[in-house]
Amino acid sequence: MIKQLLLATALTSVAACDAYAGEALTRFDVAEDHTRFVFADKPVHESGMPAHGNPFVTQGYIYPADTLAGNIDGVLEDGSPAFPDKVLGTWTCDGWFVGEGGDAKTGVWLVSRQIMQFDNGDVVITQGTELADAGVTNTRPITGATGDYAEFDDVMLQTLIGFTSHFGVNATFEIPQGEDHAYAN
Repeated sequence: MIKQLLLATALTSVAACDAYAGEALTRFDVAEDHTRFVFADKPVHESGMPAHGNPFVTQGYIYPADTLAGNIDGVLEDGSPAFPDKVLGTWTCDGWFVGEGGDAKTGVWLVSRQIMQFDNGDVVITQGTELADAGVTNTRPITGATGDYAEFDDVMLQTLIGFTSHFGVNATFEIPQGEDHAYAN
């Protein structure tokens, strides 16, 4: 029974990886690793959260689309991925808090650059604003891309799914295609 379970798990992992081999993913999720979120000691709000102008850097894991649906924690307490067999790459984000910064409940709270480095070496870079509103889609320009993403030079849609139990960000990303592309413009 255990041997069958291990075999089924291995085959599922291989099938998930093969489904993305050789073509760019146009939808995926990102789970921020809360142990890699670092911001400056000033300026901060009385709450201790970063205030307007505070720089930050953070990293996380890229997962297949819908892995984090329902705001499931994609990162364990120690910073390791919750679903190691599903990790497709690394997400790195740096920028500055703006507006109400870490205390924001709605609207723009970050200006950032995001680098999605996929395990096969492909890269997508976006720059722009981020919203504090869960479930609201924000358009970000794609400012650089390599490999299977080299043809994409337009926009990426980002939607905050929510915050994990460790206060890491969960988000979903989409590069609009075909008829959906008109939505981004």
